[in-house]
Amino acid sequence: MTRYKIAHVQEHGVNMIIIPLDSTFGNKSRRKQDEILDELQICANNAGLAGTVVPVWQMGANHGFIAPPKWHPFFKTFSWEAILANINNELACR
Repeated sequence: MTRYKIAHVQEHGVNMIIIPLDSTFGNKSRRKQDEILDELQICANNAGLAGTVVPVWQMGANHGFIAPPKWHPFFKTFSWEAILANINNELACR
């Protein structure tokens, strides 16, 4: 079982499940990233968590993320430290 520390937050009435991943996630193909994202979303749903999974990963002093386009401005204002400071839960996936 893999355990992820997550930030389960609500911003402007929208539930987000922010999952910091290893920086190597950014080196994977978009297809592989999407497969992992789908698996994480199913895991979150099965755990009863409301919201959309947003994977984030560190890229030097910045971070990458996969989120709906309308959420990009929000995630661009978040620092890596702020993401980690919002960790408030854990998700266990098979």
